[in-house]
Amino acid sequence: MIDLYTWPTPNGFKVSIMLEEVGLPYNVVPIDITKGDQFDADFLKISPNNKMPAIVDNDGPGAMPYSLFESGAILMYLAEKTGRFMPADMAPRYLVIQWLMFQMGSIGPMFGQAHHFRTYAPDNLSYAIDRYTNETGRLYGVMEHRLGEAEYLAGEYSIADMAVFPWTRGHERQGQSLDDFPNLKRWFEAISARPAVERGLTVLADRRRENWHKDEEAFSIMFGKNQYARRQTGAQ
Repeated sequence: MIDLYTWPTPNGFKVSIMLEEVGLPYNVVPIDITKGDQFDADFLKISPNNKMPAIVDNDGPGAMPYSLFESGAILMYLAEKTGRFMPADMAPRYLVIQWLMFQMGSIGPMFGQAHHFRTYAPDNLSYAIDRYTNETGRLYGVMEHRLGEAEYLAGEYSIADMAVFPWTRGHERQGQSLDDFPNLKRWFEAISARPAVERGLTVLADRRRENWHKDEEAFSIMFGKNQYARRQTGAQ
């Protein structure tokens, strides 16, 4: 059994989708990041960067419990554990890894900043909005070109697609239209229709609050002084 510490965010959905795709049994442990659960001492033992998702594989290497943080590392671990969605041969394996790193290094950070400045920032900072909206559009263009060459980012459906897909679900909030990216739209619709993806997206979906950022305490925990005070002192 795998314990999945998560919340209904793009990064959290990456792992729940993968677990549904490979059919591993898992137990969901909610980490409400708007209430500060990510700073709890027990969670920090699993995820020292106070980020979700994280997992504990109770049947890990050597039949011992094994914990992992960072969603990309978790996807690679689950792929290796099950022998699915990441090829064993070096060339196709590293094609998957390249596109996974593209998500980790570019899509997550840039799309996240677009979300923040377009939706959450208390001030309308036009420079930041334009910068991150434009960079998000550029990254959509990179995927559009790639998906004109291949059905999926690494050729066959893989953990790279599972990593990218949840972030593209917010395309409208990122200032993007899928109609401008027909290859990406075809890919998006194909992945959306997968039963395992549909199931993965239901994990804790009922816990997500609309307009949570208008709650002063939640905003402080996520983006304000409270967040950084908790980071500096751990869970104390």
